[in-house]
Amino acid sequence: MNIRSIPEPGKTHYRTIFLSDIHLGTRGCQAEHLLTFLKQHTCDRLYLVGDIIDGWRMKSSGIYWPQSHINVIRRVLTMTKRGTEVIYVTGNHDEFLRDHSPLEIGNLKILDEVAHETADGRRLLVVHGDQFDVITRYHRWIAWLGDIGYTILLELNRFLNRLRAHLGYGYWSLSAWLKHKVKRAVNYIGEYEDALAHHCRKNGFEGVVCGHIHHAEITDFEGVTYMNCGDWVESCTALVEDDLGGFRIVHWTAEAEASATVIPFEDERLSA
Repeated sequence: MNIRSIPEPGKTHYRTIFLSDIHLGTRGCQAEHLLTFLKQHTCDRLYLVGDIIDGWRMKSSGIYWPQSHINVIRRVLTMTKRGTEVIYVTGNHDEFLRDHSPLEIGNLKILDEVAHETADGRRLLVVHGDQFDVITRYHRWIAWLGDIGYTILLELNRFLNRLRAHLGYGYWSLSAWLKHKVKRAVNYIGEYEDALAHHCRKNGFEGVVCGHIHHAEITDFEGVTYMNCGDWVESCTALVEDDLGGFRIVHWTAEAEASATVIPFEDERLSA
């Protein structure tokens, strides 16, 4: 189906935008940066590829929901009002929504997985990816411990980056460094990617768009295109598709945000 959202002058438009692992409801969520990104971009279809709302953290640590997190939700709803189809693909941190999927409310759909047809006719599986994570699927208590450890890393990361900023250095991600340097973490990512590619080959998909492991990437696995959206906790990345079916990762760095023209806050009141 050919869906077109209402054009908005001065904004970058894509056929499709994919976002994952926003983790609204946690202190690590970079909601302010995401809000600026959403104000500067429009799309015909927006996929929210799981772990958008962090039900795990709210259940274990209580509700943390500042104004910036509310504004992200408002912005997404504004996009649906202006013609963007929003497809919310559930993840393990927002698995409470799986009890209600499939669900369709206006331009908003909630699904556990969905097939996406690219502009050049390829068929992609869009899924959060926790279903292909052996630890999350079969050893839930280890996943919970890993989530606690990741939260501790994020707190340490914030302290280190405050110190780096004071010394005049730029942002540096401790957890991302560990993912690339620790052999077990590297193997875990590789096994996850391979499992998804195998599932696509078996089920007739030419590629997959996923999240879950907070590692943005576009790569080829023996003819299967693997694309991960990354996250909005550390890397602040989005996967985008242009009108010709080309894909790329947008890194919403501090430099990119500084060069953007900020849209007035009134835009967040679901106005027409």
